[in-house]
Amino acid sequence: MNAEEIIGKLEGYGVTLESMLETAMELYLGDDEKRENVKERLKRIMLHYLNDVNVQALLSAALLLEERFEAEVEGDPVNLVADELIGIDIAEYIGGKMGLFNFFYYDTRKPGILAKLPPFLDDAVGGFIAGCMTRLFEGDQSE
Repeated sequence: MNAEEIIGKLEGYGVTLESMLETAMELYLGDDEKRENVKERLKRIMLHYLNDVNVQALLSAALLLEERFEAEVEGDPVNLVADELIGIDIAEYIGGKMGLFNFFYYDTRKPGILAKLPPFLDDAVGGFIAGCMTRLFEGDQSE
């Protein structure tokens, strides 16, 4: 599988590379003059991790769980935590422990596409975005 294939599967739920970039940038707090440069660097990071077999496996798991539970689970019940665990795993895999904190930031605010996604995908995509944003700024204090 490659980045295009996993994006193709996500597109079935309205998730595109551009929508993930826009969602990530909604919570960007840096200098507006650097915004386009940040977005371009983030795109490269996202494409890199969309080609990672572990990220693909976790995103695919979220997609399969969405299909499996679509008819059985309504909304995002409080006792459902598997969705959070997938998001946390993706965020930490990409961004380390700081990715975990960034995941909760995106998860509580639900910017952009995250507000429109069902439970497993909002957390998986949110974890992906959070991990990539963390990776982008890790060790780079100039942004």
